[in-house]
Amino acid sequence: QVHVVESGGDLVQPGGSLRLSCAASGSIFSIYAMGWYRQAPGKQREVVAGITSGGTTNYADSVKGRFTISRDNAKNTVYLQMKSLKLEDTAVYYCNAAGSDYSRHPFSSWGQGTRVTVSS
Repeated sequence: QVHVVESGGDLVQPGGSLRLSCAASGSIFSIYAMGWYRQAPGKQREVVAGITSGGTTNYADSVKGRFTISRDNAKNTVYLQMKSLKLEDTAVYYCNAAGSDYSRHPFSSWGQGTRVTVSS
């Protein structure tokens, strides 16, 4: 079983910065990719950014140039540095880890989410 835990969500003013963290633990043999998603009130969950074990990243157009995803493979941890936050970045941010466990079975695990509120 693989557990994913996010942290770092907070209330921040427009233009401010915040860093989210996500750690995966448990029966992990390897993680192929980790990513951040978000769900705003009344909207569907959307992808924010992703990173592979090799360091390849991708971003939603809405966050390009403002958000940076990074990863510590040794710690099975991924970070999301968010800058120049906007009101529309308000959402619950979820982390996903995809890989294989010790039995070489694939997994895709989600965390419970961390809330980011951008408000003046």
